[in-house]
Amino acid sequence: MNSEQKKLLEAALMRSQCNESKIQKHVQAFHLPQEQLQHVRDSLYSAMQTGLKEKVKDSLPLPMLPSYVCTLTDGTETGDFLGLEMKKDQVKVMLLQLSDRKDDPVVMKKKDFPITENIVNGSGEQLFEFLAKCVATFLDGLSLNTKNLSLCFCFPFPCEHIALNQCKLIRWSKDCRWPGVEGHDVAQLLQTALNQTCKNYQIEVIAVINDSVGTLLSCHSEKEPCEVGLVIDAGTNCGYVEELQHIAGLEHGAGCMCINTEWSSFGKLGELNDITTEFDLQMDKQSMDRGKNMFEKLVGSIYLCDTIRVTLATLAEKGDIFSGVLTPTLLTKGKMELQDIVDIIEYGQILQETLKSLAPDCTVTFATSEHGCVFGAARVAAATLRLKHQQEGVAQVLAPFRLSMSDMDTLRTMMRQEMEKGLSKETHSTATVRMLPTYVRHLPDGTERGEFLALDLGGTNFRVLMVQVKSKEEGGVHMVSETYTIPPEVAQSNAIELFDHIVQCINDFHSKHSIVGRTLPLGFTFSFPCSQTNLDKGILLRWTKGFSATGCVGEDVVQLLREAVKRQTDIDIDVVAIVNDTVGTMMACAYVDPNCEIGLIVGTGTNACYMEEMRNVGTVEGDEGRMCINMEWGAFGDNGCLEHYITQFDEKVDAESINAGQQRYEKLISGMYLGEIVRYILLELTMRKVIFRGRPSEVLKTKNIFPTKFLTNVEDTPGHHYVCNILEEYGLSVSTEDALVVKDVCRAVSSRAAKMCAVGISAVVEKIRENRRVSKLDITVGVDGTLYKMHPYFATKLHKTTALIAPNCNVKFLLSEDGSGKGAALIAAVAHK
Repeated sequence: MNSEQKKLLEAALMRSQCNESKIQKHVQAFHLPQEQLQHVRDSLYSAMQTGLKEKVKDSLPLPMLPSYVCTLTDGTETGDFLGLEMKKDQVKVMLLQLSDRKDDPVVMKKKDFPITENIVNGSGEQLFEFLAKCVATFLDGLSLNTKNLSLCFCFPFPCEHIALNQCKLIRWSKDCRWPGVEGHDVAQLLQTALNQTCKNYQIEVIAVINDSVGTLLSCHSEKEPCEVGLVIDAGTNCGYVEELQHIAGLEHGAGCMCINTEWSSFGKLGELNDITTEFDLQMDKQSMDRGKNMFEKLVGSIYLCDTIRVTLATLAEKGDIFSGVLTPTLLTKGKMELQDIVDIIEYGQILQETLKSLAPDCTVTFATSEHGCVFGAARVAAATLRLKHQQEGVAQVLAPFRLSMSDMDTLRTMMRQEMEKGLSKETHSTATVRMLPTYVRHLPDGTERGEFLALDLGGTNFRVLMVQVKSKEEGGVHMVSETYTIPPEVAQSNAIELFDHIVQCINDFHSKHSIVGRTLPLGFTFSFPCSQTNLDKGILLRWTKGFSATGCVGEDVVQLLREAVKRQTDIDIDVVAIVNDTVGTMMACAYVDPNCEIGLIVGTGTNACYMEEMRNVGTVEGDEGRMCINMEWGAFGDNGCLEHYITQFDEKVDAESINAGQQRYEKLISGMYLGEIVRYILLELTMRKVIFRGRPSEVLKTKNIFPTKFLTNVEDTPGHHYVCNILEEYGLSVSTEDALVVKDVCRAVSSRAAKMCAVGISAVVEKIRENRRVSKLDITVGVDGTLYKMHPYFATKLHKTTALIAPNCNVKFLLSEDGSGKGAALIAAVAHK
C-alpha cells in the first residue's frame, strides 16, 4: 500500500467516526463483552486439559503437542550453535557463540534470506534444498575454527514429535503449501539437505521446535525466567512449560517439557461460533484452509488485515464509507498489511488490559523477543547439548550403582558361601556373616499368656514396654510403652553410664505405670551383634549405629543390665531372653502368620534372622529341631569380597564412619549411610560442573546434612518444583535439571540398597528351600525399619527384585507391628511357658 492509499484509509476511518451510528450495527459483533471472553477462556482451558490427557491428537479441539524440549538455558552453555528459522516469507540463520568469558560471553552472527517466488511455488524438496543453501551461504561468509555444529530448526507449523529431533509435519497452515512434506520427518528432510549441500561442515539437526517455543527460549534468562512463549504474527501460537506428569504418555516421567498448544486450530468444534462475525466468515472463504484454524484467523495478522479489508469493503459496498467506492486495496486479498493498522489501534494495551481482567490472580509480565525465534532456536541447541553432556556425566557417575542380574546372582552366591562359613564350627570364627545362634527354638503358637516387660535398645531411642498376652479371642497382645532418648554422650561413654541410664528409664516406666514392686519376665531387644551361649546370655561382639561405650564389647550385656539394676534398689527384673531386633520382628509377625520364619530390619541399620535346621548349625550341640539364627549380615563384605561393588563414594562414607572397614554390607543398605552417599555423589557432580552450575556449596560439604528422610522426601515428590523446594530448604539454589539429577541420584542409591537387600533375602529363602528339599517354597518375611516403611519405593523394589532372583520361592513380606517390643515379649512368653 502506498502513502496515498494509506492516507485515504486514515481519512476514511476518521470520517467513519462521524457516521458511527450508521455503521455501528455492522461492527457491533466485534465488541466482546466480559462474559463472552470468559466463556472462550474456559473453553480454551478445557480444550487444553483434554489435549494433555489424550495421546491421539488429530480429533482433539486442541492438539497440545509435546515438543520434547525439556531444558532451558542456564548460563553455563559454551560452544557454537546454529539456529535456523523459517517464516512465511523469509529464512533466518544465526550462529550463537557462547563462552565463559565474563567480558564477552555471547556473540551473535545472523543473516536473513528472502523466500523467492519460485521457492514459494516449488516442491518440499526444493524448499529444504533452499534452507540448506541458506545455511551454507551463511557459514561460508564466516571464519570458523570448528566444522562440527549443532543446529535447531524453528519450523512454525504443527508437527508431531516422538523425539526432539524426530517430528513429522501434521499439516501446513498460514496459507502455506509445499507438496511432499506433510506426514514426513521434517528433521530428516533438513538433515538430508544439509548433508548434500553443506559438505564442508558436519551439521547435526538436534532439535526441531515451533516458533512459540523459540520465542519462549529467546526471552528466558537465569535472572528473568520465562515459561510462556506467545507468537502474534502472520499466525498465532502459544507454548509453555508443563509438568511431564500431566502429559499423556509421559506422565510417569519427572521434570517438565515445553508444550506447543497449536491453539491456532481452536474452534474446530464450533467453540468460536458465537463470536465469529459475518466478516470473519467472508475472510475465511477466501483463505486456502477454509473452515480451519479459526482461532488463528481471529488473531493472526494476515487474517486480521484481510478481515479489516473485507469489513471495509462490505461497508463501502453498502455506501456507508468511502462514498461507496471500492478501491483495489479493498478488493485484493493480502493487499493490506499489518503496518497499515498498527498505528491506528493500541493492540498491546488492549491485550494486557483484557488479560488482567480475565486472569486477575496472575501477575503477567510481557518481554519482547529482541532477537527473535532464531535466537531461541540456537539457545535450544545449546541447552540440549548441555543437557546431553549432563546426562552422560550423571550416567557415568551412577553406573556403578546399577546392579545387573549377573551382579545379583554373584552376590547371592557369595552371601550363601559366607552363611555356610558362619554356620560351620570350623570356619565360624573367621566368617564375616557370623550366623549367631539365638537359642530361640520355637515360634509362638497362640497359647502364650501373661504380662511381660520388654526393653528395646537399637539406636538413639530406647523404649520400655509392658505387654499383656491374652488369647486371640480376648484381643491378643496389648502394649503400653514409653520412649526415652539415649544422648550421644551416653552412647559413647562407658558401660556403667550407659546401663545406669537404661535402668533409670526402666525406673521411670515402673513409676508411671504403677508396677513398682512387681517382677515381670523381661525380654531384652538388643540390636547389636552378640554371641549368645544361652537365651539369656549375650556377649557383645562390637558396637554399630554410632554406639561406642567402653567396657561393653566382650561382656555379657544381660549381666551388665543386672549389675546396673543392683546399683539401684528400687526395682528388680527377671531377664529371661536377650533378643536381636530381627528375631523380635520375626516372632511378632509369626504370631500373626505362622508361615513367617524370617525377620528383616531395614532402618538405621540392617540385619536378618531365620529359622535354621539344627543339623546345619555346627556351633551348637544337637541335631534335632530348629533354632533362629541371627545372621548379623551387616558385616558381609568386611573380608573384601564386595570390593568390586564398592564405589568411591562408599569408600568415603566408610572412612568417615566410627567403624571404618566394618559393616560394609550395612553401609550399602541402611538409612544411616544413604544420605551421606548421596552427598558425596552430589559433590562429585558439582566438581564435574554437571549440576549446581559447578558452583561449590558449603551445604554439600556439611557431613550428615542429608538424613534418610531427605531421600524419602525427594523421591516421593511428584514434580521437580517440590524437589527444588526441598533443596532450597537446605540453602541450595537449583534449576529444574539440578532437581531431576538429585532425584536420579537418590533413586540410584536407594534402588541399589533395595537390590542389595534382596540379594540377602534371596540367599536366605533359597537356603530354607534347600533345607526342606522342595521345588517351590512359600514363606513369609517379617519386616521392620523406617527405610522399609517410609521410603516410597524401597519396599516395592525389594519385593520385585527378590521375586526376580529367587523365582522358586514365593516370598511374602509382612510389615511388623512393633516387632522389637512385641517380639521380645513373645519370646519371653514362649520361654516362660
